[in-house]
Amino acid sequence: MVLLAAAICTKSGKALVSRQFVEMTRARIEGLLASFPKLIGTGTKQHTFIETESVRYVYQPLDKLYMVLITTKASNILEDLETLRLFSRVIPEYCKTVEEKEINDHCFELLFAFDEIVALGYRENVNLAQIRTFTDMESHEEKVYKAMRETQEKEAKQRMLEKAEEIRRSKIQSDKGLSKGASSHYSSGFGSSSNMSSSSSYSTPSYETPASNYTSSSSYSSTTNTAKPSKALKLGSNKDQLPAFIEQQIKQSMPPSAQVTSSTSSSSAGQLSATTTPINTENIHVKVDEKINLTCGKDGGVQNLEVLGVLSVRIANEQDGRIRIALRNNDNRNLQIQTNPNIDKNLFKNNSVIGLKDPSKSFPSGTDVGVLKWRFQTTEESEIPLTINCWPSETRNGCEVSIEYELQKTHLELNNVTIVIPLPSNQAPVVKNCDGDFQYEKYKNCILWRIASIDQSNSTGSFEFTVNGHANEFFPINVNFVSPKSYCDIEPVGVNSSENSSPVKYSLESVFGVDRYEIV
Repeated sequence: MVLLAAAICTKSGKALVSRQFVEMTRARIEGLLASFPKLIGTGTKQHTFIETESVRYVYQPLDKLYMVLITTKASNILEDLETLRLFSRVIPEYCKTVEEKEINDHCFELLFAFDEIVALGYRENVNLAQIRTFTDMESHEEKVYKAMRETQEKEAKQRMLEKAEEIRRSKIQSDKGLSKGASSHYSSGFGSSSNMSSSSSYSTPSYETPASNYTSSSSYSSTTNTAKPSKALKLGSNKDQLPAFIEQQIKQSMPPSAQVTSSTSSSSAGQLSATTTPINTENIHVKVDEKINLTCGKDGGVQNLEVLGVLSVRIANEQDGRIRIALRNNDNRNLQIQTNPNIDKNLFKNNSVIGLKDPSKSFPSGTDVGVLKWRFQTTEESEIPLTINCWPSETRNGCEVSIEYELQKTHLELNNVTIVIPLPSNQAPVVKNCDGDFQYEKYKNCILWRIASIDQSNSTGSFEFTVNGHANEFFPINVNFVSPKSYCDIEPVGVNSSENSSPVKYSLESVFGVDRYEIV
């Protein structure tokens, strides 16, 4: 079978869309299509093909238009009719109505689909779902770019609001007569406040991902010092695009395994800032921040599972710093808990209350102060929050890969879940089933499986695709997510004044994210 051309034309023979699959001149194809309506009038009405001395027309009426295939006379008519049906089914996929204006508006999409059906005059072994997948994949990068730009604009607007709020607070402090001398005297009265800062920074090195060098400011924007200007306020500046360009050049020079890990961390950091909803912070803001470091075997078993948590408090004004924080600790697991050296350990041990050793002193203002940290480590598989099972099966047509996730800790709500599966070749996978969304990264040799949210209502999901390769070439699999609920059952339940024990208004923020989550 040799298919010369495929065209959509009017009843007068005017070509709206025409794709030649062999070498033909424009005058030749226009002449063939112009003579087509005249041949229909002389032929029998019940047939959908007409033969001339040189070619055969196989056609199907589409309201006021025709879908026409021009083939050689030696081609198989049964295969011609089957190909014609596939061409006719493609048109409604891209056009709402089969009209001349709609065809002209979507002519390029139709041409791309035609190229997926026939190559060099011969029919490809594809179905309608595969054609849709192949054509959509080329435009997915544009969608990702637009989504990233929208995210950057939202982050910049949030930064501006936070900066305006900080300026307003500084004005209030200046109006009340607060001076630098009083602030320095206050800091010296607190004692070894540097120890508190070091405890707060305990979580910083272990929580940073390779891509967090340029995204951590958006994820933890509440800790930004007022003395440092924010570069994110310069919307439209070319400098904002420089880090992404440099990172792209670095990734291209990396080996494939390093590229997969880097892309995972980068997408995780960007999603974390895009997903975390800004909260209204009060003068007293309490934050619970946890990170998980997990390495599992592809055949089961936990090599390492470690969760690091930090409880920090941020005081806006000095006069609000004389407080105590009541905690609820219902976690029965073996947690290693440490308090800041300036915290009353007996008060915490007996009453689960965070308070300074000297109740007359206040917490430092204007910065996040770590007051409590905990660590949980185990090799029990039952403690994995999200299990990933990958089953590659080698067949004659390639390797069929079936991946399934299951949420074991049903009290969690995981947002922007990204599962990165490395691919053994640059061939695009054929996706059979996907719960969620996916993206094929051709130059990184991986496929990204994204689920917007995983909770108790959709605790399981699967993803199936076929690609050339061997079963052991789909590892390591990297996972990223962010959750507004903490992993360990430690939660602040109230803030009271240390002077008269009266309740104090406060805001609470909880973030549970990924430092490393890998199935090897």
